[in-house]
Amino acid sequence: MSAHTMRIDPRQLAALVGSRLCHDLVSPLGAIGNGIELLELSDEFPGLTKTPEMRLIAESVNAAHSRIQAFRVAFGHAGKDQQVTRAELARLIEGMTGQSRLRAELTAYGTFPRPEIRMIVLAMMCLEHALPRGGKVSILHSSSGWRLLAQGEQTRPDPALWSWLDSCDTASRRTPAPSEVQFALLAEAATELERRLRWKMTDRNAEIAF
Repeated sequence: MSAHTMRIDPRQLAALVGSRLCHDLVSPLGAIGNGIELLELSDEFPGLTKTPEMRLIAESVNAAHSRIQAFRVAFGHAGKDQQVTRAELARLIEGMTGQSRLRAELTAYGTFPRPEIRMIVLAMMCLEHALPRGGKVSILHSSSGWRLLAQGEQTRPDPALWSWLDSCDTASRRTPAPSEVQFALLAEAATELERRLRWKMTDRNAEIAF
């Protein structure tokens, strides 16, 4: 195929860009983390790593690293043959909620296709947006699929945004803000995997299932 006819699907290209950005950001964050570990082992600066300032730096680096791992799954390229173990999923969810107001409980066993885990991460981001004051998310897997149940003090209703998760209600959709792009991406991921999204929301609860 010539260079003039070779084209990449815009959605795949965007995913590849996301993977590249996440990959390139992980290296400097890892270098900062290694530097902090070396300071902890050094005798030249006794007590330095125990100061509030250094603890804040270390916690921020760990949080950023965990968030980028979630971004890599959510916004990066997901090979259909790639598998994610239950332990890997648990670490991913723990990293997402470690510095947020959300708590998560995972009930799932086995190994899962990475595109499916991508939907879990995107759904978690949608529920995080729905619970501005935080809360608890139960992630349940069974033979019928996945259910994510969120409970909090208050939900943030936005029918025009959540209508992205309705395959037939395209007229009500509004353009998502950058912080809301997970809704459009989750809808697209469900279409690619031929999964039907279901959701509901009350004053204190929200649910996404597929």
